[in-house]
Amino acid sequence: MARRAAQPYRRLDAAMVATTAARLRDRVAERFPDAGLSGVAEELARNASIAGKQAHALTQPYYGLRLLLVLIILAGIAAQVWAAQLVDWSALARTPDPVTLTPVIESAVNLLLLVAAGSWFILTLEERLRRSRVQHWLHQLRAFAHVVDMHQLTKDPTVILNAGPKTASSPERDMTRFELARYLEYCAEMLALTGKLAAVMAGESDDHVIIAGASDVENLCTDLGRKVWQKIMILGELDERG
Repeated sequence: MARRAAQPYRRLDAAMVATTAARLRDRVAERFPDAGLSGVAEELARNASIAGKQAHALTQPYYGLRLLLVLIILAGIAAQVWAAQLVDWSALARTPDPVTLTPVIESAVNLLLLVAAGSWFILTLEERLRRSRVQHWLHQLRAFAHVVDMHQLTKDPTVILNAGPKTASSPERDMTRFELARYLEYCAEMLALTGKLAAVMAGESDDHVIIAGASDVENLCTDLGRKVWQKIMILGELDERG
């Protein structure tokens, strides 16, 4: 029983990630209802809600392609049988020269190679289609991570704590120290959850290309999140000094 209970903890649960993203959306909406970050959190929750279905779809076979593969193999076998019936085997048996068998063998080998090439194309086509779908999803997550990073770009803790004269192009900075800390923490959590969504997609596949793409998104989110946490640390240090 203990071994069974430990099984769910060996793989990232997409439903739990979606629940966490939905709770984060509610927290952001309650704390900053008029901020653009609230819409970003809503988009993250929406992506998290469909991530599990998208990942599960990757494990489903393409039955149409597999049916086409079976038809190609059957057609190849039928073509071999039909070509064998066209050969005058009695005449070949009366001919002592084995060179006369060369055209027959060459035709059979060419047909076999053609069927093998078609079968290999269908087999790899399913893998390519699956990769294309995952790469499209990972590209969206990568772009979303940059959107989150843009929302925290102008949140400078040194300016908040040591306000100076503004210019005409200075961004609006009307947050308190507490609000700025919460805002940055929400951004860091969004980046972390974005990386987890990429891990959800990679968790359902053993394709090295898909795993590498998901790792790239996770590394990007980690690097962007590190910048956010540096701002949070600076905010804490300046607060202590003040």
